[in-house]
Amino acid sequence: MPVTEQAPHLRRVVSYVQRGERMTTGQQRAWDTYWAELGRDGDGLPDGPLDVEGWFGRSAPLMLEIGSGMGETTAQLAAAEPELNYLAVEVYKPGLAQLLLRCEQHQVGTLRAVRGDAVRLLSSNIPVDSLGGARIFFPDPWPKKRHHKRRLVQPEFVRLLASRLAPGALLHLATDWEHYAAQMMAVCSAEPSLRNRYADEPGGWAPRPDWRPVTKFEQRATEEGRVVRDLFFERV
Repeated sequence: MPVTEQAPHLRRVVSYVQRGERMTTGQQRAWDTYWAELGRDGDGLPDGPLDVEGWFGRSAPLMLEIGSGMGETTAQLAAAEPELNYLAVEVYKPGLAQLLLRCEQHQVGTLRAVRGDAVRLLSSNIPVDSLGGARIFFPDPWPKKRHHKRRLVQPEFVRLLASRLAPGALLHLATDWEHYAAQMMAVCSAEPSLRNRYADEPGGWAPRPDWRPVTKFEQRATEEGRVVRDLFFERV
């Protein structure tokens, strides 16, 4: 059965670009070795709650990361937080393969991955009030004004994602694009089911958490003079 009545209304402009699927030898080996056990095709998931406990083999808080990219941050965070069931959703197959390779290197056994659209996963397979947390790090900024409608963080999407968070769970966002950061702040602040944990800080921005790894993309953004902003919003 569907997990939400909102699903039919949330198929909006796609926020990602389909890229090629060519993989390195190492990525192909990791995919062939681990995907059948650790991965799922989002389009192939039947409607209804994902069997998280059966898939992970245990009961633990579920952390969802949307857009894991090449897995550089994801694998490190999953390794550092073994108490969590860590679920990554990403559309880019070589990125997922690289994530599996990094998990092998870090000896991570608590991560699973879905290849596909986060909106569909949230709408059809993640029950209300079930997530222990959610993370969106450096989503595609779509910097050209005519493309802003493609940005992931929009009111409808945040409303959907917030509904899946358990009370008290945190939504953590990060971006190095000033205008997108302002949009994230405005959208999340306007969502009545979320509260800015750092509302009393200047601009409402969260201090950069020491535990979030610095990726090469963040390092480049800093070198180019862009300020990285972190946002923490709590489900009320």
